[in-house]
Amino acid sequence: MKIGKTLRAKLQKIRCVATDVDGVLTDGHIYHAGENTWRRSFFIRDGMGLLLLREKGYKTAFITSSRSEDIRKRAENLQIDFFYDAASDKAESFKDLCKRGGFKPHEVLYIGDDVIDLPIFNLCDVAAAPCDAHPEVLKSATLVTKSSGGRGCVREICDAILKFGKLR
Repeated sequence: MKIGKTLRAKLQKIRCVATDVDGVLTDGHIYHAGENTWRRSFFIRDGMGLLLLREKGYKTAFITSSRSEDIRKRAENLQIDFFYDAASDKAESFKDLCKRGGFKPHEVLYIGDDVIDLPIFNLCDVAAAPCDAHPEVLKSATLVTKSSGGRGCVREICDAILKFGKLR
């Protein structure tokens, strides 16, 4: 992931990292684990990146269209500050996040991988995507990670914020 002067300046304004879940924090696979129960596999280093951000004073958020107990438990485990599940209109969830958190849209970095995330990409200054995101998302992203969804893309972004961000 290349971070030029312009992107560095934008990263210095970030106060919150918001992310989709399926395809970003996971590899996009879900497993049926019984009646009305689905399970995902989360990459531990991505979670550590979010925890390291929290230690430095950054806020975190999940905005997902899914509703599942494993996502809720992961959010609780990582002490995610703002949690939006079953978000059919992600842009509205993003606007609510900004209102509730007292953030301006340019202070929130959003990570998404599919077309349902594009409305948020149009609202924030730093829209990130894993390298295996949908082609339309890759075209619209401010930055694209070297790692794929569920395999370190979130950690890459967290590390960049920790390196270049103002709250470090």
